[in-house]
Amino acid sequence: MAQKKPASHTANQPQIDPQSGLVMAEGYNMVAAHCSACHSPSLITQNAMSRERWLETIRWMQNTQKLWPLGDAEPLILDYLATWYGPKTQSRRPPLAPHLLPKP
Repeated sequence: MAQKKPASHTANQPQIDPQSGLVMAEGYNMVAAHCSACHSPSLITQNAMSRERWLETIRWMQNTQKLWPLGDAEPLILDYLATWYGPKTQSRRPPLAPHLLPKP
């Protein structure tokens, strides 16, 4: 008998870890281990940065916040962050229909 998938998972949506709120995909374990050691995962989920900006943020944390070297895990972490928490292509909601806008 097949197991039921959590309600948060559909064919088009990734599964979300209920504790951290992070997408459960390749790299999730590394991000959870390294990033959640110092701050809440919500700091990740509320951001939407390019791979380059995530790398700048990691370097800032290493230079100013005592983040350890990530070694071989760094490319996997960056891939995960850029894929799941990269720049958004849509706004939170679609634009208002023209008939709903105020008259000039």
